[in-house]
Formats: sequence, structure tokens, C-alpha cells
Amino acid sequence: MSELRVEEAAPARPAALAGRVLREPSVQLLASQVLTGGVAMAANILMVRSLSPTHRGEVALMLQVVYLATQVLLMGTERSFVAAYHNVAPAPAVRAYGRLLAVPCLVFLSGAVIWHLAAPDRLTPGPVIVAMLAVFALIEAASLATRSIAIAVGRVRDFLVARVLEALLLLAMLIGLYVAGAARPELWFLAYLFAGATPTVVYLLIWTRLPVTAAATPLDPAVNRQVRREGLALFPAALSNMAMLRVDRLVIPALASTAALGHYASVATMTELLAWPVRAYADSRLGRWRASHREGTLRTAPILLAVGAYALVVVPVVAGGLYLLIEPLFGHDYADAKVVVLPLVVAAGLYAVSRVSLGLLIAKGHGGLVSAAEITGFVVSFAAYLLLIPRLGILGAAYGSLAGYGACLVFAMIATKLVRER
Repeated sequence: MSELRVEEAAPARPAALAGRVLREPSVQLLASQVLTGGVAMAANILMVRSLSPTHRGEVALMLQVVYLATQVLLMGTERSFVAAYHNVAPAPAVRAYGRLLAVPCLVFLSGAVIWHLAAPDRLTPGPVIVAMLAVFALIEAASLATRSIAIAVGRVRDFLVARVLEALLLLAMLIGLYVAGAARPELWFLAYLFAGATPTVVYLLIWTRLPVTAAATPLDPAVNRQVRREGLALFPAALSNMAMLRVDRLVIPALASTAALGHYASVATMTELLAWPVRAYADSRLGRWRASHREGTLRTAPILLAVGAYALVVVPVVAGGLYLLIEPLFGHDYADAKVVVLPLVVAAGLYAVSRVSLGLLIAKGHGGLVSAAEITGFVVSFAAYLLLIPRLGILGAAYGSLAGYGACLVFAMIATKLVRER
């Protein structure tokens, strides 16, 4: 009978293992990013099929402004919050992050109003666009905050469900715009705004109403101050990283054209997805890496080798596939975008490896070195943009991204080696 019981129980083991894997926070974060990436690719195809390259570039420009503003609102706290808080209750965590965001949000909204009232007409897109940009920036900041909160309180599954709802809403609205033949860029931008706002607000309200369990770690105001201090140390890194990722979309319209931005963004939106799985892994492991570092058991070499192998395997496959699919997916008008596929895919691979290297430095408490690495990457990329875009157009922007991401990775690897030797 005992042998029979063992044989009957054996088939359940793979299912139990699969369940544990699916409950793993890094897997759930990866799933949310893969879903977001899939919708981003679908949205990209729908927009390039509906909008001219100029209007596609205008949508990309508005989104980049929002993404940069979001980093200003967060002030580097999205990673310091995860590193500092473990096993805390959702409601106190939401309130703690709310206190971190209160002052930056008030200053940002005041700045938006002042900009609209004081800026010359040629430098402001009008009150409606300014209001949409400001509201969407607040929503994006809250969305990234929920990601950090979910990791800290152990409710990444809730975050995944919220992103599923956001993806379904966004996809439904974009399909509706495509079917209706909508050609106004602000309508497509509004779809992003509403899709992001609904699940974020719903889950924040749910979390604030959850009871605090006895097993939850109580929050200490001193920890929130530590989060703010460490966030300020990481803020140059967060801002430089976002600038390094997004400033090319801001420079291309100034040095080339919005049509060129439309070609460039159609490829860059897809190549960025390569780094998302690695970034999800690094973010979900920050707390564990810090604990292992304090115990003296953190081994960085195997982690870096694994992510390097990922980049070497994925980069050539994605480069070849994307090069062949551009015209079938986007249409003949976007054939010129093929020229940026290879440098942008290689740049994405370098960026992925740098996320893990910088995450290890954060776990070891070297936020200053992380900021220095990100600033170095931004300075190199921005200088390359100014030098190369007027000469090479979008290919110059792709080379600038490659140079910036490479410089950031080299700095991070050198810093990691110096810290280890010390």
C-alpha cells in the first residue's frame, strides 16, 4: 500500500513544482512585462498602420515626456523602497509610498501650471495636451510605485492582474481607434492614459482596505527616511537611465524630423523588450541580494555570466527576425527603419547586462556608483546623438544608444570589480 501511495503521489510533483515556479515573484514580474511588451508591439503595429510617420512620432514624443517626468516624481525611490522594506502590510506600504510622492507631485503639478501660463506659445502645446501629460505622468508614477509596493509586500500577483487588465483595456481601445480610422495623435495618447489609470487606482484602493496581519513587519518612520535618502542617491541614476533610454526620441525631432522619429520608434519600441525579462529578474532579487551580501554569501560572477549568455543567445535571433518582419508588419513606408535594427538590438543586449550589474551594486549599498554609471552612459549617448544624428539621421541615434549603453555597462563592470577587490 505504501508503494502504491508513493506511485500515486509522484505525478503531482511536477504540478506542484510548476505552481511554485508560477508563484515566484520574478516569474510574475516577467509575465507582466512580457504581456506589456506584447501589447506594446501590437500597439506599435496598429499605430503605424493608422498614423503617418509624423503623427506616430508625435505620440512617441508625448510618451517620452511622460516617462521622463515620471522619474522626476519618483525621485529614485522605486528601487530603494524594494531594498528597504520586506514583509510589510499593503495598506501601510501604500501610505508610506504616498508620503514619499506627495511633495514631488505637488511641485510637479505647480510646475505644469506655471509652464502653461508663462511659456511662449511656440513652446507649449496648449492646455489640453499639458493637462494630459501631467495627469498621465502622475498615473505612471503611481503604477511604478505599485510595482515596488507589490514586491515589498509579497503581492506581485495583484500587480500582474492589474497589468493584465491594463493590457486588455489598452488593446481594446487601440483596436477601436484602428477600426474607426482615428488619425489624431492625442486620441491614441488618451488610450494609454485611461488604460493605465483604471487598474492602478482600483488596486491602490483595494490594498488600502486590506487588514494588517500580526505577522507583518511594522513600519518605522526612520526606514522611510532611509528610503528617501537612498532614493536621492539613486535619483541621478534613475533620471540618467530614463534620459539615456528616452532622450533620443526627444533629440530626433529637433535634429531630424518627427517622421524620422516615427521610423526610429517603430523599431526601438520592439528592441527594448529584450531587456525587460532581465530587469524584472534584477528588481525582484534586490532584497535577496542585499540580504545575501550582508551574510557574505552573494556571488556575482554566476549571475553576470547567466545574463551574458542570455544576451548572446537572444540578440542574433531577434535582430534577424525583426529585420525580416519590418515591412510585412509596418508597411513599405517603414522600410527605411531596417537600418537601425542591428545596432538597436545589440544596444538592448548591453543594456540588459548592465541592469543586473547595477542591481548588484545597489544591493551592496553603492548607489553613488550606480548614479555615476548611468550618468556616464547618458553623457556618452547624448554627445553621440548631437554629433551623429545631423550626419546619419536615425542611424546616428542608434549608434548613440549603442555607445551610451556600452559605456554604462563598462563603467558598471569596472565598479563591480573594484568593489569586490575592496
